[in-house]
Amino acid sequence: MRDHPAGHPTSTSSSTSSSTSIESILEHVRTALRGQPEIDFERHPIVVRLDDAGVVTLEGEVGDVAAKKLALERVAGTAHVSAVVDRLHVAPAVRMEDGAILDHTCHALLGEPALCECSLRQRHGSQLETLQEPPGARGRIEIRVEDGIVTLDGEVPSLSHKRLAGVLAWWVPGSRDVVNGLEVAPPEDDNPDELADAVRLVLEKDPFVDAAQLHVSVDGTLVTLEGLVPTSGEADMAERDVWCIFGVDRVVNRIAVRPQAKVPPHDGSESTR
Repeated sequence: MRDHPAGHPTSTSSSTSSSTSIESILEHVRTALRGQPEIDFERHPIVVRLDDAGVVTLEGEVGDVAAKKLALERVAGTAHVSAVVDRLHVAPAVRMEDGAILDHTCHALLGEPALCECSLRQRHGSQLETLQEPPGARGRIEIRVEDGIVTLDGEVPSLSHKRLAGVLAWWVPGSRDVVNGLEVAPPEDDNPDELADAVRLVLEKDPFVDAAQLHVSVDGTLVTLEGLVPTSGEADMAERDVWCIFGVDRVVNRIAVRPQAKVPPHDGSESTR
């Protein structure tokens, strides 16, 4: 399963059996959701609908990005489900008006050195305002927000740029969802090394995470984190960062916690944190 615009179906290899009742399939879907602790189906109930073609629509508010992605993955793997329509949103850390979310998102992208060669524009309804237009711009990003959902359109020079822009939008406390519609030009094939590099880049951008203490490995769309950190909060923050990355469908957190321990960096040099 890959990230996809909200409301668009994700196809699966299964097909609906005419001998299987809709109610039976729905019960299997609900059981799959209840079986994933991170989803917390009781606290964050998800509305599940199924049509005659086996397309399941998920709608509601979940606790975090991990719950959203895991819900989509679990349902896509359920027998007789042909596709999944994603209408799930994340409960924001702070409730914000769309204008405030837009301001914070634009500020984050404007302050990111890796995006300094991209033109940046924000859209208020029919009004399009240019925020940054470097000479010979390499890429363009248009940002808009509606009902807490941040949409990024345009094109960027690499998958890493696309992923970083999406994470910065997710980091805005009021964001309920991020629809990352950025195209990569010229097109770039994705691979585990590219995804691993993007994960390391994102972890390095987080001031609350010491990326030097962490090891990243990637198998397809599954990311495994290992290392040693002084607090469980830092380990949890690193995992949450990775869930926000476009193309990550699973995260295995094997980060060990040693309270008040000063952990030497992997390369043996003195830690700066």
